[in-house]
Amino acid sequence: MIACADLLSCPECGRDLGPREHTLRCPRGHSFDIAKQGYISLLTGASTKMTGDTPAMLDARADFQRAGHFTPIAAALAAAVAAMPAPPRTAHARDSGMTRPGAAVTAASAARLAATLLPIGSSGPTTTAATPATAEAVLEIGAGTGYYLAMALDAMPGARGLALDVSKPAARRSARAHERAGAVLADAWRGLPVRTGAVAAVLSVFAPRNAEEVARVLNPGGRFFVVTPTPRHLTELIEPLDMVRVDAGKTERLADSLEDRFELLDRTPVEYRMSLTHTDIANVSAMGPSAFHAAEQRAERIAALPDPFEVTASVTVSVYRPRG
Repeated sequence: MIACADLLSCPECGRDLGPREHTLRCPRGHSFDIAKQGYISLLTGASTKMTGDTPAMLDARADFQRAGHFTPIAAALAAAVAAMPAPPRTAHARDSGMTRPGAAVTAASAARLAATLLPIGSSGPTTTAATPATAEAVLEIGAGTGYYLAMALDAMPGARGLALDVSKPAARRSARAHERAGAVLADAWRGLPVRTGAVAAVLSVFAPRNAEEVARVLNPGGRFFVVTPTPRHLTELIEPLDMVRVDAGKTERLADSLEDRFELLDRTPVEYRMSLTHTDIANVSAMGPSAFHAAEQRAERIAALPDPFEVTASVTVSVYRPRG
């Protein structure tokens, strides 16, 4: 695994973080330990109001992803990321020696930033004068298991990844997602603990978005990739299992919410049929927004469905670039 420390900034003061023994530390002395599971927590301040995925939700999602049912979605996203133009090879943007993430950063998840992130014999934190690594970097917000980030990195040889999530169980899991990725526990709504202009691509797959912060951390020529479900996504399961329904105007509202800071470059539909067993259906209903919705009757309702059962997967992959 390659070092990812040069991509991160202190959630307390916004200055660059650098390795020191088994911690990351900024020039002002704020220090953050790397967990033995391989992720780093950049959660500070009061407890976040955001609730992340539970271990049970992540187990269900990992099983469903491992079965390959969302592979076409991940492949379409990875192809879009791999096709983006190469960004200019410039140093990360600076503002008087410090970047400016949101006021504080809390719980989240990512990929992995383990002890190998720290060079042996490191004498202290890096400073703003340090030269960043030249490898392109991809950040996934709300990374969960790190599945989509790992697919994107496989399509970009040499690129590095950061998986960020508000869930500690997700951070632990995504720390093992890919050898070229690091995992960060943080709350994206309090600001991304990432240096200004540090990443070439930001991914948001079925996850919330902080448009202002995404625009800040993208480098010149960077791209924002967003995957959203359409109203046809899992439509055959919505009524039988009383699952949460996707609003018809979701994609258009996304574009409206990003319009001030981003320009839409491309919008690609991905739709196909899945043959799901009862186990698959139990996993897909337990891994997302419907996990706690009508859960008590779910097993009985799933048992009443054919096995296997044909279900539609339908999403939109949107590509944006920052304005001006």
